[in-house]
Amino acid sequence: MLAELLGELGEGAEVRPPLYVDYGHRITIGPGTFVNFGAVMLDVARIAIGADVQIGPNVQLLTPTHPVDPEKRRAKWEAAEPITIGDNVWLGGGVVVRSGVTIGENTVVGAGAVVTRDLPANVVAVGNPARVVREIRPDREGE
Repeated sequence: MLAELLGELGEGAEVRPPLYVDYGHRITIGPGTFVNFGAVMLDVARIAIGADVQIGPNVQLLTPTHPVDPEKRRAKWEAAEPITIGDNVWLGGGVVVRSGVTIGENTVVGAGAVVTRDLPANVVAVGNPARVVREIRPDREGE
């Protein structure tokens, strides 16, 4: 059923229920990716998740946007911007990723962080709003 719901489900990917989506068909999940329980993926726009990504419990990927202007909001205006998660990213439990965000490969986002803007590859980011606290240098890991 999951393969029918999603736009693409890579080989060896695992998604633990429950999974909440708007449409499903705008979500692609790469091979070897793990999505823990309680994920919310509001795919009004495309959500592209790379290979070997680790997504903790209760993570939210939110593509919809709404106007700040109260009259437009009352009129039910809505738009959306895509979310892209690079290969080998780790999103800790409870992370929220806002519309229009791209997270670069190998990046780690700490539990509970709110990602409001793009994060580069190979960094650790934490907080609300998420901010980079250090680079990841695989050739020098453990120093």
